[in-house]
Amino acid sequence: MNLMDIYQELKDDITAIEQELYRSIDSNYALISETSSHLLKAGGKRIRPVFVLLGGKSGAYDIERLKHVAVALELIHMATLVHDDVIDNAETRRGKPTVKAKWDNRVAMYTGDFILAQALARVTHLANPRVHQILSKAMVDMCVGEIEQIQALYQWNQSLKTYFMRIKRKTALLIAVSCQLGGLVCDAPERVVHALYRYGYYVGMAFQITDDILDFTGSEQQLGKPAGSDLRQGNITLPVLASFKDPAIREKIISEFKSGTPDMPKIINLIKQSGGIAVAKTIAQRYLEKARQSLEDLQAVYSKKTLIKITDFIEQRTY
Repeated sequence: MNLMDIYQELKDDITAIEQELYRSIDSNYALISETSSHLLKAGGKRIRPVFVLLGGKSGAYDIERLKHVAVALELIHMATLVHDDVIDNAETRRGKPTVKAKWDNRVAMYTGDFILAQALARVTHLANPRVHQILSKAMVDMCVGEIEQIQALYQWNQSLKTYFMRIKRKTALLIAVSCQLGGLVCDAPERVVHALYRYGYYVGMAFQITDDILDFTGSEQQLGKPAGSDLRQGNITLPVLASFKDPAIREKIISEFKSGTPDMPKIINLIKQSGGIAVAKTIAQRYLEKARQSLEDLQAVYSKKTLIKITDFIEQRTY
């Protein structure tokens, strides 16, 4: 299953949003324009703008209102990626050099700030104060999630509850808000707006868990970064936590890191052998089933069918 096949009926509006993204990061300062467009040119799934558009299908669909939400949310996501790459000292993103690698940390941080500022400028086109309240709260929660991730680095004793709360704030909330605001700005019924939020939350949780699985099962070519990169940086994800149910494997993985030169292929094999990846897949599937159940209140047939197809894609995705 290919995402572009799912998006086909939205192709024209997605193209329009892509053009708006480039317009939003255009600047009179050549360096800012170049650094800001660097990540945009590397591509991406644009899944947040798509969720905005699909949410809008549940109300009085209006691309002129939806484009401001879609662009703002994608820019917020982009800004966090630029900042993340500085924090993680990442050299590649989507198979391309990161902004911090091509320029430097200072340029990357200000680039992320510029992109974020442009996102805030975009949303001023919408007068509904509830849109601003929802978006600002989501941004605050995302920042908390990022801080929580830093605090949890190499914390081998963290709980599953801590992990789930972290990915909710880091990933699921922005996807939930994308669905919610799409319905809200197109005047969808309140119960439908709530259903869209729940769907987005469950999909977002599954999406991040799947990302965490792919960090161990994907190739460097597929991921655009070396396999096991998250764990190498101290980010302990669900497959790792699930593998710790076997005390022997837990001890071996921790010992590898205590040695100062962890053997990542060996660690990845240990996680695979432990059944940790299978456990993570099962939990992701449970979230996707909850997402499908959340759609029972949606009346827009096209939107509902497409949102279900996206859950199927996430369940099967390999990149």
